[in-house]
Order: sequence, then C-alpha cells, then structure tokens
Amino acid sequence: MSKVEQGIEYMKEHKYEEAAKLFTEAIEDSPNDPIGYINFGNLLLHLQDYERAVNFFQKALELEEHIPAAHYGLGNTYYEQGAYPLAQQHFEKSIANGLDDNSDVYFMLGMCFVQQNNFRLALPYLQRAVEINEKDVDAMFQYGLALAQSNQIDLAMDTFQKVLQLQQEHSDAHYNLAVCYLYKENTDKALNHFNEAIKIQPDHLLALNGKEKVEQLLDEKH
Repeated sequence: MSKVEQGIEYMKEHKYEEAAKLFTEAIEDSPNDPIGYINFGNLLLHLQDYERAVNFFQKALELEEHIPAAHYGLGNTYYEQGAYPLAQQHFEKSIANGLDDNSDVYFMLGMCFVQQNNFRLALPYLQRAVEINEKDVDAMFQYGLALAQSNQIDLAMDTFQKVLQLQQEHSDAHYNLAVCYLYKENTDKALNHFNEAIKIQPDHLLALNGKEKVEQLLDEKH
C-alpha cells in the first residue's frame, strides 16, 4: 500500500494527523505528482481549512491542468464557502475532463444552481445524478424539489414517491408530497402526508403549520 493509499485509510478512520503526515511524505517523495496534493487538499477540505485546501488543489492543477479530481476538490471547497459560480465552473471542468460517469459531481453541479435559485438549470444535472445512481436519496429528493419549484408538479410527486420507496421515513418527502396534494386541492391526502411527516419528525414546524391550516380548511367546509 502506497503512502497516499495508507493516508486515505487513515482519513476513513478519522486519524487526520497520521493522514497529514503520510500525504506530506508522499509530496516530498514525488513533488511533481499531483495526487499527493489532491489528497492533502481533500483532508484540509474535510477539516474546513478552506484557504489551504484551495492552495493544494491549485498546486495539483499547476502540475496537471486537466486532472478532474483537483477540479472536483476545488468545486467542493468553493461550494462550502458559498462561492457557487466558482464551484460551478470547477464541477463543469471535472466533468469535461473525465468525471462524466460520477453521480456526485452532477449532484453538486445541480446544487450550485439550486443555491442560486435557478431550479430549471439545476434540473438536468440532478436528473443525470439520479440516472447514474438511482439509490441516491439526497439527489432524488433535490430533483423532486427542483421539479416542484419548476412547476412540474406531477413529476415532482412521482419523484417524492421514489424517495419514500428508498427511505420510507423521509419526513421532508412526506411534507413536500403534502404540499403538492394541497396544490392539487386534495386536502385528505395532504393531511395524511403532513401527519406522516410529523410522526417521523414531531418538531417538523412546516408540517405542523401545514396540518393546522388544512384542519382549519376542513373545519370551515363542515
């Protein structure tokens, strides 16, 4: 096992000092190999040392301009700092340079657009993430939200149902299904899903508020 591989294992075991030591040694042994810099960047990103993480990823790109893992690392670092347009650029470059079969990069690229309230632009990337990994609950849920925000309510409802097939106790999927049913003026089904969300998460304020409003509507009808 190489020093980089051993360092990655240490990271998985949360032994960050040991990982840093091995990544440093790997860089000293092979200063022109971008892999050591990328992995040290990933470690710094994990430790939320964003400024230094950027430096390591950029050093890797100086050594090898088109290496997708460095662009992906930079994308994640800028995303965590809220620099979504910059993050978007690097996620796009990571896809262009070879990470085109990776669901995570499409998910993160979609989320860059979500964070900028551009749900229509987010849709194709979130859809691609789900196509690559049909069991990614987070990607499926965010895809459903983007569909709902783009007024594609039927598709959104189908997607939230798929989320619940993957994770039955997903309170936010129940909540958003309830909102969709309200939009379709089906108060009974809306109430059912608000109740499910509250059963799973008793402090779900949005669901509690939604349930109260539906019950008021039903009282007024009677």
